[in-house]
Amino acid sequence: MTDIVFIEGLRLPALIGVHDRERHAPQPLLLDIRMRFDNRIAASSDALADALDYEAVSLRLADYIAQTDFLLVETLAECCADLILTEFGAKGVRLKVSKPEALANAAAVGVEIERGSFS
Repeated sequence: MTDIVFIEGLRLPALIGVHDRERHAPQPLLLDIRMRFDNRIAASSDALADALDYEAVSLRLADYIAQTDFLLVETLAECCADLILTEFGAKGVRLKVSKPEALANAAAVGVEIERGSFS
């Protein structure tokens, strides 16, 4: 199975960072998410209940991230990947978390991780 459900450019505010300037107010994060999920049942039934609901994933991540205040984007990425795997039944997740305002002379910085299976 190689089905992928994706969310690109999900923009969410987060209190994250190790520098004093990052600890006073939320800053935007951009998430690109690829989730491995067997879409055959949903395709056959045409029912949202059988699908990996990307809107539900995005709302859950928004709620979760709003409640965190991690120092490291690595920690946030790991926790978000685990949430997707455990709460939504994805078999694998590739998650890129970007901080577009972290460095003045860069478009973005961040991490990209892969958890679960993509084979």
